Amino acid sequence: MPAVLITGAQWGDEGKGRATDLLGSRVDYVVKFNGGNNAGHTVVIGDEKYALHLLPSGILTPGVTPIIANGVVVDLAVLKQELDALNERGVDTSKLKVSANAHVITAYHRTLDKVTERFLGKRQIGTTGRGIGPAYADKINRVGIRIQDIFDESILRQKVEAALEFKNQVLVKIYNRRAIGVDEVVEELLSFRELLEPMVCDTGLMLHEAIRDDKTVLFEAGQATMLDIDHGTYPFVTSSNATAGGASTGSGLPPHRIDRVIAVIKAYTTRVGAGPFPTELFDEMGEQLARVGHEYGTTTGRLRRCGWYDAPMARYAARINGVTDFVLTKLDVLSGIETIPVCVAYDVNGVRHDEMPVNQTDFHHAKPIYQEFPGWTEDISGARRFEDLPKNAQDYILALEKMSGSRMSAIGVGPEREQVVVRHDLLD
Repeated sequence: MPAVLITGAQWGDEGKGRATDLLGSRVDYVVKFNGGNNAGHTVVIGDEKYALHLLPSGILTPGVTPIIANGVVVDLAVLKQELDALNERGVDTSKLKVSANAHVITAYHRTLDKVTERFLGKRQIGTTGRGIGPAYADKINRVGIRIQDIFDESILRQKVEAALEFKNQVLVKIYNRRAIGVDEVVEELLSFRELLEPMVCDTGLMLHEAIRDDKTVLFEAGQATMLDIDHGTYPFVTSSNATAGGASTGSGLPPHRIDRVIAVIKAYTTRVGAGPFPTELFDEMGEQLARVGHEYGTTTGRLRRCGWYDAPMARYAARINGVTDFVLTKLDVLSGIETIPVCVAYDVNGVRHDEMPVNQTDFHHAKPIYQEFPGWTEDISGARRFEDLPKNAQDYILALEKMSGSRMSAIGVGPEREQVVVRHDLLD
């Protein structure tokens, strides 16, 4: 049975939770391998809407074992809040497993994230302020706190003391903030020991045994390709690897075990926060896409920047991730638009670029070169087969498929679970 990865092909918010949910009943494990509670997923099941920030969206599917793997940074208060909220709504969360090697977001990480971003002023990156970046920085600097440390109070205290010895100097002397006490951090972390005890295990071993036993494993990336720390629009990126390669380091499952890579991509483009965005719209059409598409961040509530579909970006995502299938979402948002432009290349200082420029400065100054496609006026929310779609919508999808580097295997035509057109089996 396969191991399948789902990631975003743009700057996030493409609807990865929806794609995960689409496969949920056919998989045995759903694994979150990167990021923290900065990446939100919205899943609609019937009349119920679930907004998840830290938990894998597979937790909503009965029978699935959801895993928070070692590559994730975990805010334990958020973990408890999300579990409590789901339990109150009757969702069974008892199968959740958390890696002992996952790193913990502490109070000082959140504080440093917020004050540092404010200190940057006009150079702000657009962080969510939830402590994700500082937690990853501590991980790389080898001064981080891991889930397993919570079960050894002596080790935990030593690590917090070592971290705060330097960080309090920064908070007090540079940012004019109060020092954070060791006791308050230790006590807060220890308060989650009882919650964590039944969940914590060697998740890498669990996944290895799952593949050995012919179980199907689904990897669910937080964030997306263009926010990847190595392959995204640096420095306006997240602090982890959201691309296919991150699934191996973030989970402990070797690369050759991943059989399929599904990239979720909107029928237009959005991004949250600062950074270059060649196809961004600053007119009424941009406002229309945001309004009709309900383009507000699941985690932050921030209005998303909106623009047209970017084919060179899609090809880049296909290449970086080894995409086998695209899932195209929010096609219904384009209904009623007379002419739909698609970016097919960039103009950088008079030079045409058919692929994404390797130089960040060039990408920042890139102007989109558009090809226009006729739109459609029909309501497509009831379409379940490709043939049910208007001819112009079919032509639009086929054109994107040809430009984007892989097949468009599923198309979202509305926000609800069943509002999808499936052209190819995502597990075949």
